[in-house]
Amino acid sequence: MTTLSTGVVEALRAALPADRLLLDDDVVASYVHDEAEWAPHGRPVAVVRPRTSAEVQAVVRACVAHRAPVVTRGAGTGLSGGANAVDGCVVVSTEAMREIRAIDPVERYAVVQPGVVNDDLRAACAAQGLWYPPDPASAPWSTIGGNVATNAGGLCCVKYGVTRDYVLELEVVTGTGELVRLGRRTAKGVVGYDLAGLMVGSEGTLGIVTEVTVRLRPARPAERTVVGYFASVVDAGRAVEAVGAAGIVPSALELVDRHCLAAVDAWKNMGLSVDADVVLLGRSDAPGPAGDAEADGMLRCFTDAGATWAAASTDPAEAEALFSARRLAYPAVERLGPVLTEDVCVPKAAVPEMLGRVEAAARRNDVLIANIAHAGDGNLHPLIITPPGDDAARERAQVAFAEIMRDAVALGGTVTGEHGVGLLKRSGLALEQSPAVVAMQRAVKAALDPLGILNPGKVLPDE
Repeated sequence: MTTLSTGVVEALRAALPADRLLLDDDVVASYVHDEAEWAPHGRPVAVVRPRTSAEVQAVVRACVAHRAPVVTRGAGTGLSGGANAVDGCVVVSTEAMREIRAIDPVERYAVVQPGVVNDDLRAACAAQGLWYPPDPASAPWSTIGGNVATNAGGLCCVKYGVTRDYVLELEVVTGTGELVRLGRRTAKGVVGYDLAGLMVGSEGTLGIVTEVTVRLRPARPAERTVVGYFASVVDAGRAVEAVGAAGIVPSALELVDRHCLAAVDAWKNMGLSVDADVVLLGRSDAPGPAGDAEADGMLRCFTDAGATWAAASTDPAEAEALFSARRLAYPAVERLGPVLTEDVCVPKAAVPEMLGRVEAAARRNDVLIANIAHAGDGNLHPLIITPPGDDAARERAQVAFAEIMRDAVALGGTVTGEHGVGLLKRSGLALEQSPAVVAMQRAVKAALDPLGILNPGKVLPDE
């Protein structure tokens, strides 16, 4: 350990209760990376598990004094390497900050610490007849702080929006060690710049979130489910385009291909594999006759787009099993070999073309690409799977990864819809944004983190 490392560790010992600081090599090793197994990571000098905002502030101030990098992580479920350690850093894990401090049923907001698990917040809200909509597939494990860091989306965001749409107020420790409140809890508020919105999706590069106030909605009616089988991802994409053209806003519209369903079956023995290349799962939560009309409309769109079979589900358990398979698809595919995960988002009208280009990239580079997608809002997740230990396949996968990003931008889309830039998409940021816009982002980073200690090397491309 260097003199610099020893200094910051001793400062942390002096500033924190002893049980907050983790130094054992084997324990520290479990905190060095997220779920993006293709992203590089370094070796931290320590891991800290604070429980209060004041403790987070003490950590940052110690790191400021010793110019030590700070990398914040929640549950480590990210898929871009955004929470990966860098050499010599202090990892701040918010996993012990799990207090739900308030749920206000009148003003319809909740106040939580960043380590609260998404599904735990949703369950607590449901007990009071309320609902927190953002629902990433990792909701049973991912934390609100991590969701804020990446501006996470999820299955129902096609209708209800993403994390940024629900964040009212944040408590944040800045790169200079200041503890500040950003945003407001009132229904309206236009004082100054929207610094709370700026923090959402900043991936720990502008500050460390220590408390979050989120907007809530009333509990919603039971959903109707429509299922369609298709012979190709392009046909399924045409159905997605048709749903949008018909003016239907489903509460979910998800795509799962046969590779993913087969992987889920092999893992969980759910018996869901079907004689189709692609399954589309649509839902409507509109009440009464409006919901019936939406479900009927989706069914027509599926059929007109060439579905080999389509029906409105009359079995709630069957419908829930299909959506469970969608949520399990990524961890199931991971069991097949190293996975390089895409996260592009394109306009709905471009979904068929983009899915076709994904297939072309797979053929051109001789790699297996499985597909899952929040298809209703154009957010596609091609999963590039390589055989374990096959270095040549990894090189071809990385070429396909870059091609898919370029194709998304060419079709008017973005290189990341909800996973974040992290490490894997830094080149994509430069591909998508002009040098002038990148310079603006560097200026914001320099203003809020003048020493450059917050999650260095992430998001922004090298100069």
